[in-house]
Amino acid sequence: MEDVMRPVLVLGGTIAATLVIGWLIDRALHAATTRRPQNRLPELLRRCQLPLQVLMGSGALQLTYEFAEIRAPQGRVILSVLATVTIASAAWLAIRVAGAIAENVLADYAARTDDVARVRQFRTQLTMLRRIVTTVLAMVAAAVAIMLVFPALRALGTSLLASAGVIGIIAGVAAQSMLGNLFAGLQIAFGDSVKIGDTVVVEGEWGTVEEISLAFLTIRIWDDRRLTMPVSYFNNQPYENWSKGGHEITGTVFMHLDHSAPIAEMRSHLHEFLLGRADWDGRTWGLLITDTTPTTIEVRASMSAQNSDDVWTLRCSVREEMITWLREHHPYALPRVPTAPAALPPSATPGPAAGPTAGGQAGTTAGGQAGTTASV
Repeated sequence: MEDVMRPVLVLGGTIAATLVIGWLIDRALHAATTRRPQNRLPELLRRCQLPLQVLMGSGALQLTYEFAEIRAPQGRVILSVLATVTIASAAWLAIRVAGAIAENVLADYAARTDDVARVRQFRTQLTMLRRIVTTVLAMVAAAVAIMLVFPALRALGTSLLASAGVIGIIAGVAAQSMLGNLFAGLQIAFGDSVKIGDTVVVEGEWGTVEEISLAFLTIRIWDDRRLTMPVSYFNNQPYENWSKGGHEITGTVFMHLDHSAPIAEMRSHLHEFLLGRADWDGRTWGLLITDTTPTTIEVRASMSAQNSDDVWTLRCSVREEMITWLREHHPYALPRVPTAPAALPPSATPGPAAGPTAGGQAGTTAGGQAGTTASV
């Protein structure tokens, strides 16, 4: 009976103690958040409770395993599993703590500045750093677990260090594309070419940068599709960044009208319409004739807005308003397709000696052709 009760009491008490300690830590963090609501770090650290519980539980079980006096042939395997869980949970906890600290630093920085572009750049850099830290911690945890749990592999690891240079060269050649994307991601993160939240035009698609990883960049297109591209593209190919240098942007609307269009009245109506729009920032506007053809003129209306979303809405509204206003008040200004009777060549003109039958046929044909053309 003692062989059963002793392990149950020792292991059960160990697990219960770690659960109580974890609960007390969570309550302390909650109390710190209540006392100082402006400090978000304690609330963010509460997300680390699960990996902390696993770490304390696995570590405590290793310490109390000998006191439990479990007589089982698989004792070495159990200790190896507990050690692996401890190492993995330690890495998990470190990743969660780093994420909480990064999010708190970003929130504090965003509260201290009104420059949205700098906030987005800082957010991009923190995101890339978190991914790098996560990758490094995972690799280190895996290596430590293998070396500690499987001592027989230590000699193998020592011998592999001698050929690390050759292996590194081979791996670099084989993973050239992946390494190129990795360094391109670091260059984007700590450069200023593109950031999370920027509005870009890539491959003819307009959208917002939603995520930047170590290898890929995700763009949310205006119709909610996602365009995923390698980050190396943004270092090798041209693209448009509408958020570079500020959010303000000027939009244009082109209209093809008749030569008789009342440009002065159109300019006055455009200004009046823009004054009643909340998405026009009031910086610039204009209406000019930018081109002319034998049948139409090209009129360009320009207006400024605070960001790309506002300028898109403003362009559509201006286009709709100006066309509707012209149709109702100046319909003659809309483009027309001129038609006229078709001219016959001189050889087809009937001569004076032609008889009544020939003249009648020619007159009927010409008149019918002319009438048909004019009706079009």
